[in-house]
Amino acid sequence: NCVSTQASDESHAIAPFLYKKSRAEAKEALKAIVASLPRAKLIEEDESYLHYEFTSLLLRFIDDVEFVLDETAKTVHFRSASRTGYSDLGVNRRRMEQVRTLVSGKL
Repeated sequence: NCVSTQASDESHAIAPFLYKKSRAEAKEALKAIVASLPRAKLIEEDESYLHYEFTSLLLRFIDDVEFVLDETAKTVHFRSASRTGYSDLGVNRRRMEQVRTLVSGKL
């Protein structure tokens, strides 16, 4: 029920985002994009980390999405995971691919 840029198995692995701006600028752009998504709530933040909760519309399930911006590699690693259940029917992967589309060329 999760995808991660650091997973080693194909069913959970997903490619990280790359950025060209400074880490601070990339983080602010990422925050603006994620804030535009429905039912996203910023929970925690520091200079290289963001933690969001996404709440499903109907059953109010909560998914955790975490981003880590690696300044050395100019890479955004992330993990998107459901708190409950064994299958999310691909929701986490679709969400992160949507974010990938939205951030393309903006980081």
